[in-house]
Amino acid sequence: MQPWHARPLADLIAYLKTDPVTGLAPAQARQRQLEYGRNELPARRKKSALQVFAAQFQDFMVLVLLTAALLSTLLGEWNDAVTILAIVILNAALGFFQEYRAERSLAALKQLNAPRARCRRRELEVEVPAAELVPGDLLLLAAGDRVAADARLVKSWDLACDESLLTGESLPVAKEVRELPPAAALAERRNMVFAGSLVTRGKAEAVVVATGLRTEMGQIARFLKRDTGEFTPLQRRLDQLGRLLVAGCIAICAVVVFLGLRRGGPPLELVMAGISLAVAAIPEGLPAVVTLALAVGVQRMVRRQAIVRRLPAVETLGCTTVICADKTGTLTENRMSLRRIEAEDRELALTIGALCNNAVLTRAGPAVANLWRRRLEGEEKWMATGDPTEAALLTAAAAAGLVRGFLEQEHPRLGEVPFDSDRKLMSTAHRWGAGVRLLVKGAPDVVLERCRAYHDGRQVRPLDAGARKAWLGRNEALAGQALRVLAVAYRDLPDLEPKAGPELENELVFVGLVGLSDPPRPGVREAIARCRRAGIKTVMITGDHQATAVAIAKELGLPWENGVATGAELESWSQRELEEKVERLSVYARVSPRHKLRIVRALKRRGHVVAMTGDGINDAPAIKEADIGVAMGQSGTAVAKEAAAMVIQDDNFTTIVAAVEEGRAIYDNIRKFIRYLLACNIGEVVTMLLAALLEMPLPLLPTQILWVNLVTDGLPALALGLDPPTADIMERAPRHPGESVFSRGLARKILLRGLTIGVFTVAVFMLGLYGGGGLPLARTLAFTVLVLQQLFHVHECRSETRSVFAVGLFSNPYLFGATAVSFGMQWAVLYHPVLSRVFATAALTGREWALLLLVAGGSFLGRGLLWASGWTEKRQLDIMGNNT
Repeated sequence: MQPWHARPLADLIAYLKTDPVTGLAPAQARQRQLEYGRNELPARRKKSALQVFAAQFQDFMVLVLLTAALLSTLLGEWNDAVTILAIVILNAALGFFQEYRAERSLAALKQLNAPRARCRRRELEVEVPAAELVPGDLLLLAAGDRVAADARLVKSWDLACDESLLTGESLPVAKEVRELPPAAALAERRNMVFAGSLVTRGKAEAVVVATGLRTEMGQIARFLKRDTGEFTPLQRRLDQLGRLLVAGCIAICAVVVFLGLRRGGPPLELVMAGISLAVAAIPEGLPAVVTLALAVGVQRMVRRQAIVRRLPAVETLGCTTVICADKTGTLTENRMSLRRIEAEDRELALTIGALCNNAVLTRAGPAVANLWRRRLEGEEKWMATGDPTEAALLTAAAAAGLVRGFLEQEHPRLGEVPFDSDRKLMSTAHRWGAGVRLLVKGAPDVVLERCRAYHDGRQVRPLDAGARKAWLGRNEALAGQALRVLAVAYRDLPDLEPKAGPELENELVFVGLVGLSDPPRPGVREAIARCRRAGIKTVMITGDHQATAVAIAKELGLPWENGVATGAELESWSQRELEEKVERLSVYARVSPRHKLRIVRALKRRGHVVAMTGDGINDAPAIKEADIGVAMGQSGTAVAKEAAAMVIQDDNFTTIVAAVEEGRAIYDNIRKFIRYLLACNIGEVVTMLLAALLEMPLPLLPTQILWVNLVTDGLPALALGLDPPTADIMERAPRHPGESVFSRGLARKILLRGLTIGVFTVAVFMLGLYGGGGLPLARTLAFTVLVLQQLFHVHECRSETRSVFAVGLFSNPYLFGATAVSFGMQWAVLYHPVLSRVFATAALTGREWALLLLVAGGSFLGRGLLWASGWTEKRQLDIMGNNT
């Protein structure tokens, strides 16, 4: 069988049983998916649920506990052995739930980040996951796309691809349709596009010939293996902290055991207590809980249309000080409509707008009802899909009776020079009578520079300085009305030699201007105001005219009075000059992607944490340079998305602001975890150490210590990660990226609360021990008050600046439910006959419960009563909440 590049195109299409115009039918694609499999390379094997559960027993401290259980069995202490084993299994189940849920959440995010591809199936242009492409699919490619499968070109318009990943060739390879010799090397197969390569210019249609491991990329898949593990800086810092805490806790536990042995305590009980205390005090669940917090928070972002591609971006989001946003489609709706035509020959202007156009005009019908579409105003039979500006021109021309399908019968397209952001032009060549006419549309100032004449409605006149100035004035007037202005022009040629190219875009005849409007998106003005209150500066960047930028800035409430920097001015400024001016500028007009890179660098040099949006292939350097690169999910190219840390699915500025809010909330929740877990663990250590220093009996038995760890570090800690953002989260300044996780007094709060938990627990123990109740009752009192203090404290951890009553006691129902379940478990340990015997507890009286509730939650309940009494205006109430 001949290789794909050497086959005659007709034979290849017949072999694949496809259609080079309409593509496969959806039913055919589904059948071939079953036949050929998914278009993806084998992934690293995932852990099964059983493996995740088994891994819970490989932790060092769990192995120590299992050893203790074995020791208890050998010494005949069956109750202790069974209890320890039961608690180990329960802890393993909880750890399994945390890890498995985090793994599934991250897997779901990976699926959302999966690449997509455009293809034509039964005449409809659709976007599908790249993994669903099959041989025979008609792949649609444009500049900026990452090729998703090996394919043979059917049509090509100046296509070039970067194939350096496969061939090592650093320069883009120009492509062509004709068949090639069988012996052509991989780098010389110019009629093929290969999976993993990048389209650098032009566009094309190609028939997929190989997917998955059958692609050239699949055959060298061993070179593509990489470690997909990714940890945030915070996770790495917490891992280091965990190692220090392990060492410290083991040392303290050793001191407790030593002091107990010195006063003649029972050796086995002391050793077991030391082991149990070490297990309870070491926050081994902290990394898993942080991972879960990140995963849950990122899933919450997904529901708000923001997909985080790299976990470190979550931390950075909370530090953002500047958001640089494209105007079109991000701050505005990207839903253009034609409002004004400034041309002496309106029909010619509309004809150029319809023919120099790649949007698709079709009749309305059920087959396309699910596509994004823009209905023709006043005409229900037409819809246009594609670029919104082109869709507006196409439907406006159709409304005037100039339907492109009929126009192209008379003036068939011969070639195209696609639009790119550097030229700011697009051209198409058409048969026009006996010759060829090049139709051009683009930025008015750029088009005028390339014109030698203009059309006055009857004839062509020279474009002298006066006429040029008049047209520029009309352009200024339209732009001042916040209209997006395009110029249309043409050039008559005797023939197309050898093909349409940028060099032909000169000596043009100017026809006129068209003004289109793209209104601000709903909610953007309010989102910008929220950013301002949150200490975040919003910068608008646009390729549009300066007057258009000012008009939109006024509508959005952006400060434009300090001036608008244009691309020409940026070219004239040195980087140092730009750094000096960048603080006062909020609006940039007529800029190109390379200017974006300079703006990002200038802002970063000034100490800002910058989020930068982009959608084009040329935006990738700026997106990658930014602290948080943001790609557009709808209009963004594959290259922009790959460079970005976050993808906005709806291309909406308000979604970026929502993501910043969620980023802050995630970091806040992680601080809540740390505050709660460490304070509780310190409280347990202080309880045991203080009792040992006072030469008292052990206030807690080993099984009781493990039970406290299970009841308080389990469900309440997980529910804390589901805490919603506080109402004032976007009312405070961004945190510094180098800020310690223990900053803003968190370390003091943790130590103070840990000390109070330990001291109060020992005080209650002493009261029970020396009050005549005996050691079992004293231990039960200490055991229960320790649990209660931690259950009250988890609610206090919900805010660092306000009391829980100001936040809303019931605003996190998961936490309330988790607290209730944990309290119920503690109640069962006290009153269930079997559990009471296992944990050596005594039933408590009503008076004893009142004492414990007063000690554990007296200040908490007092604040609640004050709040209920209406003392809501006094800030002292919240200050009281901050100090606990």
